[in-house]
Amino acid sequence: MSTSLALPESDEQRRAALRRMRFVATGLLAFAALVFVLTHGRDGVWGYVNAASEAAMVGAVADWFAVTALFRHPLGLKVPHTAIIPTRKDQLGKSLEEFVGSNFLTPELVTERIGQAEIPRRLGEWIERPGNAERVVADAAPALCRAVETLDDDEVRHFLDTVLLPRLRREPIGELAGHLLEGIVADGTHHGFVDVCVTEMHVWVSENKEAVSRIVGAKAPWWSPQWLDDAVVDRIHLEIVKWLAEVRDTPNHNMRKAIDAFLARAAHDLQHDERTQEQAENIKERFLDHPSVADSAIALWGSVRRMLTDALLDEQGALRERMVEHLRALGDRLQHDEALRATVERRLESGAASFVTSYGHEITTLISSTVERWDAQDASDRIETFVGRDLQFIRINGTVVGGLVGLFIHAVSQLLP
Repeated sequence: MSTSLALPESDEQRRAALRRMRFVATGLLAFAALVFVLTHGRDGVWGYVNAASEAAMVGAVADWFAVTALFRHPLGLKVPHTAIIPTRKDQLGKSLEEFVGSNFLTPELVTERIGQAEIPRRLGEWIERPGNAERVVADAAPALCRAVETLDDDEVRHFLDTVLLPRLRREPIGELAGHLLEGIVADGTHHGFVDVCVTEMHVWVSENKEAVSRIVGAKAPWWSPQWLDDAVVDRIHLEIVKWLAEVRDTPNHNMRKAIDAFLARAAHDLQHDERTQEQAENIKERFLDHPSVADSAIALWGSVRRMLTDALLDEQGALRERMVEHLRALGDRLQHDEALRATVERRLESGAASFVTSYGHEITTLISSTVERWDAQDASDRIETFVGRDLQFIRINGTVVGGLVGLFIHAVSQLLP
C-alpha cells in the first residue's frame, strides 16, 4: 500500500530554489535559440556564433531530457527508460539498501568509527563539567520513579507466581549457594557481617545483665542457695562480656577461625555432598511452599518502592546526592583510568559490532520497506525537491559545453579544405 509523503515547510524553500534554477537553465536554452534565429544564414564571425548557439541548444535539450527522464516522461511521451524513479522506485530502494549495508553499516566500519570517536573520554569530560551530573540525575530520577511506580502489586505477583518461584523450584540451590558461599569466604566478605554481629551481641549482653541472669539462673539446681546462684550468674555474665570483647577486638581469634572453617565446610558440602544438597533442597521447598512467601515479597516490594520513590523525588535528598557523587567519580575515572576507558571502548565496539552483525540487515531493510510504501509520484517529487536544484546545473553546463564544442567544431570545419 502506497502512502503519500507530507512535505515539511522547509521543502517550500527547496522548491523555490528548484524553480529559480529551472528558470535559469531554461532561460539559457531560450537565449541560445534566440541567438540561433538572429544569426541564421550570416557569415563571418556571426557564423561562429550561430554554430555555437546551435550546439548549445542541442546540449541543453539533451541534458534537459536526461534530467527530466529521471522523474517523469519528457513531454508526456512514454519513451523507454524514462520516469526512472517512479517506475523503478522499489528497485532503487533495494539498491540503496544494499549500498548502505555494504558501505556504511558494517561491523568493521562501525567499530572503527566508535574507536575514533573516543566516546568514554568525551563522556567523562562532559559529566565533569559543572551542572551536567546534576542535570543527568535530575532528568533520570523522575523517569526511574515512573518506571518503579508502573510495577504494581498484580504485576509483581504475576512475575513471582509464573516466573521467579517456578524457576527457583526447578533450579538446584545447593551447588549455586555453595559456589556463592565459597566466593564470599575466599574474599573475606563475611568478616564485616561477623564484626557487626559480635559488636551488637557484646552491646546487648553488656546492657542486659538481668536478661542474661534470668536465662542462666533458670538452669540452676533447686537446692543451691540464692547467693551462690547470683555469684555464679555474675561471673558467667562477666566472662561472656569479656569473651565477646576478645572476639570483637581480635581479628585472628579462634572463634573467627571457627566461623571461617564452618562456612568453608558448608560451601564444600553444598557443592559436593549429596546429603547436604538434599537438605538444602528440602529447606528451599519448605520455604517456597509457605503461603506467606509471595505476600511477604509483595509487602517488601511495596515498602522498597515507597522508600525508593520518595528518595528519588527528594531533590535535596541523600540518594540524589550520592547518585551525583558516583556519576562524577565515574566521569573522572573515564578520563584518567586508561584501563577502564579501554575496557568501556572495547565493550562498546564489541556490542556495536555484534548488534550490526545481528540486526544490520533489519535496519537496512527499513530503507527498502519504507520506499515500497511510498507513492511513486510523491516519492519522485520529493526526491526532485531535494536534488533537482543541483541537477539543473547539468542543464546549464550542457548548454555552455555544447556551445563551446559547437564553436570548436565550426572553427575546425573552416580550417579544413
